[in-house]
Amino acid sequence: MTAQPLLTIFLPLALGIIMLGLGLSLTLADFRRVAQQPRAVLIALSCQTLLLPLVCFALVKGFALAPALAVGMLLLAASPGGTTANLYSHLAGGDVALNVTLTAVNSLLAVLTLPLIVNLALAHFMGGGDTLPLQFGKVMQVFAIVLVPVLIGMAIRAHFPVFAQRMQKPVKIASALFLLIIIVAAMVTDWDTLVEYAPVLGLVALLFNLASLAVGYFVPLWSGLPKRQAIAIGMEIGIHNGTLAIAVALSPLLLDNATMSIPAAIYSIVMFFTAAAFGWMVSRGSPERSDASR
Repeated sequence: MTAQPLLTIFLPLALGIIMLGLGLSLTLADFRRVAQQPRAVLIALSCQTLLLPLVCFALVKGFALAPALAVGMLLLAASPGGTTANLYSHLAGGDVALNVTLTAVNSLLAVLTLPLIVNLALAHFMGGGDTLPLQFGKVMQVFAIVLVPVLIGMAIRAHFPVFAQRMQKPVKIASALFLLIIIVAAMVTDWDTLVEYAPVLGLVALLFNLASLAVGYFVPLWSGLPKRQAIAIGMEIGIHNGTLAIAVALSPLLLDNATMSIPAAIYSIVMFFTAAAFGWMVSRGSPERSDASR
């Protein structure tokens, strides 16, 4: 795929607005809360950065996905959760304060973990190919499009809280619109590959989504965490930031590979339905609790 001006300009802009919206919902207290519940955060991050890439690797190897699609799946696995997880967690009776904390920490760590996992995937599945790895300069670009808008959003909230509160709804609407546009762009850009691999890739995306939700829910439960925290971690891990994965895959400045964006596009559609069903199942029979204050 050639470096199209639309992708060069639109993708960083769209992702920047989405991450800015995330920043508007965060405060420094969300990071300080890590010290108050380190065990829950540590378990969640271990599932996110260690278990899920291994599960994803096993799936793509088991289904013998084409190399670019396999890298796209690992790129998705390396992507952090997003603000949508907060909403689903709230509806399912999860610990929303923990969700917000995990979103903040995951967004920070993704600058390091995403390039690392993607580079390992590129080396394994496309060694000797013509796809360039995420080298230091490109890692800095990931930093710029992921973390800088979040920090700007946090600064706006800290200094202009009323304005930040007022802007959250329109930014969320714009983010949802951009997400839809990016998913459609990813599918249209490599339509032939999508049609050819849709059945098997859809199954892999579904299985990985179910595995993400299960790992995020049952591992914390088995570790002795309260059910509300297990629900929060399940949602945080099950709802990946597909927008980030698509942007990294499509961007002419990063991976510049449309095929790698298809897994995240399919996953982004599947996860909304499975997360809703998961939330309904885990919330049944549980007494309704109010969310912890942020």
